[in-house]
Amino acid sequence: MNIKRYAPRRLTAAMLMSAALASGLSFAPVFTPTAIAQENIMRTLTVTGQGQESIPTTQTQVNLGVDVQGTDAAAVQREVAQRTTAVVELLRSRQVEKLETTGIQLSPRYNYENGRSEVVGYSGSNTVSFRIATENVGSLLDDAVRAGANQIRGISFVADEAALEAARQRALRHAVNDAQAQAGTVLGSLNLSAQEVVTIQINGSTPPTPVPMPRAAQFSRAEADAVTPVMGGEQTVEAQVTLQIRY
Repeated sequence: MNIKRYAPRRLTAAMLMSAALASGLSFAPVFTPTAIAQENIMRTLTVTGQGQESIPTTQTQVNLGVDVQGTDAAAVQREVAQRTTAVVELLRSRQVEKLETTGIQLSPRYNYENGRSEVVGYSGSNTVSFRIATENVGSLLDDAVRAGANQIRGISFVADEAALEAARQRALRHAVNDAQAQAGTVLGSLNLSAQEVVTIQINGSTPPTPVPMPRAAQFSRAEADAVTPVMGGEQTVEAQVTLQIRY
């Protein structure tokens, strides 16, 4: 007699489901956290909003210098020091902000002739930078020239730090509103509605670039009855916000 051996039959998920349906049982679908996350990612809209806020400048950043030339290095350095000291004392008496030395230099001057170089003198300089209210900078520059400064190496206009921070906050709000408006337009056009904001990314609130003095404006030693006119401008703070919105 031949006896046939049968291997136990494997039950697949489809067979189990068929058996359950035949017996009247029902199964609720099971969603894992990964499946839920994938579903949410597939149902999200990413938008980037832009915002900006312009504010008037109220302060002026100045780089002021003393340049001296002479035939003796020690004499040149001494005169630079004396004139710079007088300028710094003036600036301190006017209570300027962020006063600091930004450059000191002493170097020989050469005369090149017939392939040879000869020292003919020395050039010395000292540069200081400071910040002051724009309404006061014109008269201060005139007085600094009279005190010994003979170079205005650079001038730019900036807003007050507190005003800049307030402008940054407003620019961020504008960026958020812009992003939400974009999302509303897109979803509304597709007859969809936003559910919740999944992620928020602040791409940056760009610090404004100081407004430079126009090239046409030049400074010279002022007359006794004249004040150098200085007028500021505006700075613009920009912000960018990216929202990922589930729908």
